[in-house]
Amino acid sequence: MKDVCILGIETSCDETAAAVVVNGREVKSDRIASQIDIHTIYGGVVPEIASRKHVEKITGVVGLAMKDAGVQASDIDAVAVTYGPGLVGALLVGVSFAKALSFAWKKELIGVHHIEGHICANFIEYPSLTPPFLCLVASGGHSHLVHVREYGVYEIIGQTRDDAAGEAFDKVARVLGLGYPGGPAIDRAAREGNAEAFSFPQAKIPDAPYDFSFSGLKSTVLNLVNRMRMQDLARREEASQAELPVADLAASFQKAVVDVLCTHTMEAAREYDCAKIAIAGGVASNTALRAALSAACEAEGKDFYAPKPLLCTDNAAMIASAAYFSYLAPALSQDAPTRRAGLDLNACPNLSLGTRERRFHG
Repeated sequence: MKDVCILGIETSCDETAAAVVVNGREVKSDRIASQIDIHTIYGGVVPEIASRKHVEKITGVVGLAMKDAGVQASDIDAVAVTYGPGLVGALLVGVSFAKALSFAWKKELIGVHHIEGHICANFIEYPSLTPPFLCLVASGGHSHLVHVREYGVYEIIGQTRDDAAGEAFDKVARVLGLGYPGGPAIDRAAREGNAEAFSFPQAKIPDAPYDFSFSGLKSTVLNLVNRMRMQDLARREEASQAELPVADLAASFQKAVVDVLCTHTMEAAREYDCAKIAIAGGVASNTALRAALSAACEAEGKDFYAPKPLLCTDNAAMIASAAYFSYLAPALSQDAPTRRAGLDLNACPNLSLGTRERRFHG
């Protein structure tokens, strides 16, 4: 079969990315223009600024990706782009640019779900990986447990009811004075702390045992920090953040998040009889989570898949990979939907993934 070469474009949040991927697993180039330094000033992503920076960067980033891969427009079989979920302004930049290329180059246009892209990062890291498997997708905007039944066929068996795991990391890091992005900052601080110093709540939802809820945990940490500062103010007549046991708080908070993510994942893997467990998304870079799931999988004889950190963050290689399996549908699976799109493709900031199965227990 002829090789399929796909140009992927990703602009769902604050990373302007482009990549060229062959056959869904061989990365020829992967360029990313990060905006972290800009948004760090504000303690989080400012949507309007992110959109403007995408406009400034996207032409250069796509050009560099094509140059790095050593390909011309004639070598490209399809143009893939994230069309949701994400920040609507940011998504529109990528979608508009991809539609223009598709029209000018007379190439197929494929819309890709951002979460599907994260899942498919595992196919790049592990070329021999095939469905079915269970994937924990944890990032700043998403916390999902997804049963990958076949290529392009997804069943959501658990998702967040409020804050995503990465969002909770960012907010706790901010109140602890650790800066943005919060995930890596908490991870670093936790290495110096005692994870048993504080006991934080781990929410369990009775009618949806695989769903997540991190708002209560986040609020508990924030309230505790505020009480500590008030007590310090009463003692010394001035609040000093340096008096906070930051490392212990970070370690205890991180442990609470990791325990919930790991427990839900392993319980779902048993019920769905999944011998393979993968992780994806920015929070999948967390060293404690990777270690905990790796140990749990080893104890139960399950295979564990964790992409390298660069593939866990937003990138275009994962988008091109996901597009490949859509490009070949339904050749790969009769149930797999094709996401080949027309020039009417639009940004969908609240785009859903697959089907949602809610199992009631008890």
